[in-house]
Amino acid sequence: MYNQYFGLSEAPFSIAVNPRYLFMSARHRDALAHLLYGVGAGGGFILLTGEVGTGKTTINRCLLEQLPHDTDVAIILNPALNAMELLATVCDELGISYDRDKHTLKSLTDALHRFLLDNHAGGRKTVLMIDEAQHLDFDVLEQIRLLTNLETNSEKLLQIILIGQPELAQMLARPELRQLNQRITARYNLGPLNLAETGAYIRHRLQVAGMAPDRVLFPPAVVRGIYQRTRGIPRLINVLCDRVLLGAYGRNKSRADRATLRLAAREVLGEDRPRYAARWPWALAALVLIGIAVTAWVLQESEEAGALRQPAEPPAVQRPVEPGLQAHESPLPAAATAATVDPERELVSPPTADPAWLLPASAARAQLWTLSSDEPVPDAVCDSRARPDRSRSDRTRPDRARPDRTRPVACIEGTASTWDELASIQRPLLLDMVTPQRFAAGVVLLSIQDRRAWVAVEGRAEEVQLADMAPLWTGDYRFLWQVPPEYERPLAEGDSGPAVTQVARLFAQLDQQSRPLADRRFNAALKQRVVLFQRANDLQDDGVVGLQTLLKLNEALGIDTTSAAALSALRNSAAEEQ
Repeated sequence: MYNQYFGLSEAPFSIAVNPRYLFMSARHRDALAHLLYGVGAGGGFILLTGEVGTGKTTINRCLLEQLPHDTDVAIILNPALNAMELLATVCDELGISYDRDKHTLKSLTDALHRFLLDNHAGGRKTVLMIDEAQHLDFDVLEQIRLLTNLETNSEKLLQIILIGQPELAQMLARPELRQLNQRITARYNLGPLNLAETGAYIRHRLQVAGMAPDRVLFPPAVVRGIYQRTRGIPRLINVLCDRVLLGAYGRNKSRADRATLRLAAREVLGEDRPRYAARWPWALAALVLIGIAVTAWVLQESEEAGALRQPAEPPAVQRPVEPGLQAHESPLPAAATAATVDPERELVSPPTADPAWLLPASAARAQLWTLSSDEPVPDAVCDSRARPDRSRSDRTRPDRARPDRTRPVACIEGTASTWDELASIQRPLLLDMVTPQRFAAGVVLLSIQDRRAWVAVEGRAEEVQLADMAPLWTGDYRFLWQVPPEYERPLAEGDSGPAVTQVARLFAQLDQQSRPLADRRFNAALKQRVVLFQRANDLQDDGVVGLQTLLKLNEALGIDTTSAAALSALRNSAAEEQ
């Protein structure tokens, strides 16, 4: 419903498992590595636990895709079975024939044993995967344990993967199941996403659905609210984000805000009252105590004031002679010696001058553009005042302002909370600042070294302490990068168009190959090359050509190096002046 309004090609937050939207966080990669290790170890049990909606099904899909082709898999999705029904279901999944009218536990076990021996003789492996295993009865778990006794002299014939909620691990820790628990060769508990991963997860799904890489639909404050309400559980994030975008669409808003989030949370998560409504009895008690204390203080002050109103003759005080005064001179009254403060004079006192490295917002934008291009900076590029009202076409097609450029320049916006996040970008950044008098300003950050920063000021590099910049920085930053022609959104396997052609040519240029891996269609060969490039550069190896992948590709090809050369020249000029 809202896809066209936000410029998306499809719904980004569907709860259905779609491989195109695969987001592998660090914890998901660790879980997959544990499962792959367990399968490779040969025999025994593998245990994967996690709360509902944390992505266990996603891990299962990844595992199945990465299993060798010589592996037969039996998947049990409904564990509400008795021992005989479970064995019959395993035989059905593996295509093992048995007497359906007169079968017993022994006949089913014998048939399964013969199949496993034949598979082993043929060089094939067999894996049994049981989902929602926390619902298995004790007798069924014991029967599953007995299946691991099917073995040769060198290895187990059956690898069993148990997947379930955290109570599965608690159940296996019971004394009567210690034999099964001791046979678990690999186990992993999949936790929810943290705050940073939640923001990355939301951006990833939006970009795969067609959102421009420089557009922000969920500001950082909204992401924090989503994380607090969903506790980082991906399924809840999907449901809540979908309703937030629907609410923003219904109110004709260009991005999500906290008011829309609160309404969506009430509709989806059942937040029928404000989060602090349950605390009203404590707040009322605190107000009563404060009222009693204030009343007692007023009564005490009234008694003291009445005592002061009684007439009394002040006693004569003989002041000592201050040093430097003659005996016949009397010192000035205390009121005359105190510094006199005139409120009107305080109001008209001159304000503290702004630091020399703090530039007006327009001058900072011009300085950033000078480091990245020889052309003058257009008003619509990296202008913070224009951001809320810019249309999607302005964001996704920045080359319209410069039709003669073969590689258009786009402005990327972001928010950071630490200097380390900025240092990792390794390119000139325009930091949004606020002067002590609350006027908009900017700083072009060139690099960070220890607790110092190099900033661009009137054609030279100036050193500034980070402690001096921190109180004035809003946390927002922007930078320019050269966009491949026709590139408007992340590219994944199956996409087609001139942007795919350009990306394939860039990788061919990187590999010094005359023939690209793909023409107009994003094929499997190009995806594999992208995955290898992402792994080599410590990026998420999902095979999707997004902003971070293209930035690293530009860096590897020597594109966007104008800023590096300018930084070197500015530092050299600063050294000569010193």
